[in-house]
Amino acid sequence: MENFTEFLVAVDNIVWGIPLIVLIMGTGIYLTARLRVLQFRKLGKALKYMVKNEENGVGEVSSFGALCTAMAATIGTGNIVGVATAVVAGGPGALFWMIAAACLGMATKYSEGVLAVKFREDKGNGRFLGGPFYYIERGMGTKWTWLAKIFAVFAVGAGLLGIGTITQVNGIASATKGFFDPQTQHVVNIFGNEYSVVTVITAVAAALLTALVVIGGLKRIASVTTIVVPFMAIMYIVVCVSILIYNADRIPGALASVVQGAFGLKAVAGGALGAMMLAMQKGVARGIFSNEAGLGSAPIAAAAAQTNEPVRQGLVSMTGTFIDTIIICAMTGMTILVTGSYDVALERGIDGVDVTAVAFSNGLPWAEGVGAAILMLCLAFFAFTTILGWDYYSERCLEYLSGGNMTAVKIYRWLYILAVLIGPFMTVSAVWTIADIFNGLMAIPNLIALLALSGVIVAETKSYFDRLDSGKIQG
Repeated sequence: MENFTEFLVAVDNIVWGIPLIVLIMGTGIYLTARLRVLQFRKLGKALKYMVKNEENGVGEVSSFGALCTAMAATIGTGNIVGVATAVVAGGPGALFWMIAAACLGMATKYSEGVLAVKFREDKGNGRFLGGPFYYIERGMGTKWTWLAKIFAVFAVGAGLLGIGTITQVNGIASATKGFFDPQTQHVVNIFGNEYSVVTVITAVAAALLTALVVIGGLKRIASVTTIVVPFMAIMYIVVCVSILIYNADRIPGALASVVQGAFGLKAVAGGALGAMMLAMQKGVARGIFSNEAGLGSAPIAAAAAQTNEPVRQGLVSMTGTFIDTIIICAMTGMTILVTGSYDVALERGIDGVDVTAVAFSNGLPWAEGVGAAILMLCLAFFAFTTILGWDYYSERCLEYLSGGNMTAVKIYRWLYILAVLIGPFMTVSAVWTIADIFNGLMAIPNLIALLALSGVIVAETKSYFDRLDSGKIQG
């Protein structure tokens, strides 16, 4: 197993090397420039569109429902566990690069949403299918179908083996075990290995709940996420803000450590560049894991939105990155730094959810266990909704690959549920490394398409705002 883990790490370092980071950041910079910083100029309008559905829009679910499905897939362990692993592995500076990547990623996510709606396909009976596979094939031409299929294959793998199932349920199991059975006192033997009873119960419960929702398809997924996602996001933000206010005197020092770490200013002579690259690599990789800007996953949900205007849905889509990373991930990172949880992690050698748990436990003067209980609840709901969102993504990719063979999709659905069941029994390091690899491989064909179709994105944007300014359409 150790050799396998080392192999995965080697592959991960290749996939998430300098070329991919340059491609991700470069695409964001290029789109930001071509769209004239639209993600900030039109952020107010985007937030308005987020809660105001378009009249007479054609699609499968409301724009808000599509956004919540997309955010269900993004607001998960990446916001709680991913931020912690990035800060521990890359230092406080990783938080800077995570937010920087998100600022550029908003333009990327906007572009994905525009292309998703423009090139989506009406499957009849109110069903719409779209995403990178269609805007690659239809926008770039059929000679690029092979690239579209490569994306779909990697996305199916990401859903089944990476970001969609194993990482999420692993995070849930770690949090529940840490709360109910931290000393692993109650164990059962499975296939020669001992596991906490809490871990086993969590695995079975998560698999059953997943089955109850995903078998109902997109509308059931959307109906669940439109309730759970806003409620849990607000609850998590309130707790983080409370911790930051209580520890306000430590915020300036935390911000200084973020900036210094981002540029390796505290590294010993000759090590500044290495420290900066490590912070950048971990920050960008975990940021992309969390907000998925550039991965090509969110446009699959955006394509189902009830809208007639690609630009409008693009604006709604980009709010997901703003909320996910610039607000929620940033708050998680700051709570870890101001509460001293980062220092505790270095001293004790802890990682992942345990780091954030220390921050929540020590951040406010509440009774022992309250902070950990709240974090466990948030993580469980966040991760569960991510499982739901990624089932939809990977099913649509498989539908594209199989030419609409719904029998294959149904079989995959059960395999997906099985992956949720076995996820808690896999090692954390291997799980996160596999997820990172699939994320990077997914991003490559999608980013190529965004660059190739940037002219289409700019033209659609100009057309929409020209019509909006002239009063031909209502905003």
